[in-house]
Amino acid sequence: MARPRTFDEDQVLAIALDLFRTYGYEATSTRHLCDAVGLDRSSLYNAFTSKHELFRRALTRYVETTTGNQLRILEDEERPVIERIRALLAVIVESESSPGGHGRGCLTVNTTVELAGRDPEIALILERDLVRRLDSLRSAIAAGLAAGDLTSTRDPEDLARFVNAVIAGIRVTARGGGDRVVLESIAATALDALA
Repeated sequence: MARPRTFDEDQVLAIALDLFRTYGYEATSTRHLCDAVGLDRSSLYNAFTSKHELFRRALTRYVETTTGNQLRILEDEERPVIERIRALLAVIVESESSPGGHGRGCLTVNTTVELAGRDPEIALILERDLVRRLDSLRSAIAAGLAAGDLTSTRDPEDLARFVNAVIAGIRVTARGGGDRVVLESIAATALDALA
């Protein structure tokens, strides 16, 4: 008879997500995961089958949470679109700011760089997430252009990709050591380009 699990799977997933976000997939060893979550290798693999499966589940959780938060901000019709985008960029800056710079960056951005080109399963998760984020940005931007809240003459699709690239750029800049002032400057420049 199998013994019942004596650990919280959600907590293990949260710790693993934090490690993968900080160190990346390759640099997070199974030993590192076991030490951080307080499980031996067999318990970890019995619960998650492999490091890759644990990573896939952590990435899926991160995408659902992060993109869900972004969609809630962008779909808040109580505020003008420019204020929604300002709020979104403020959340990104806040999440990436750390004393002395060198934030952890975004698991999605980090994974795109590290694995998307060689792991089809992970690439599919990232592609689906990108489509959701771009659709939300494009819809908000189109509404903002129609209402005169945004004044750019560019196509909503182009502007959605631009804002998405700015968000990724803020995250990469933070990971490279950019401080809050630098990150806020990038966000302000993007807002100027839209409005």
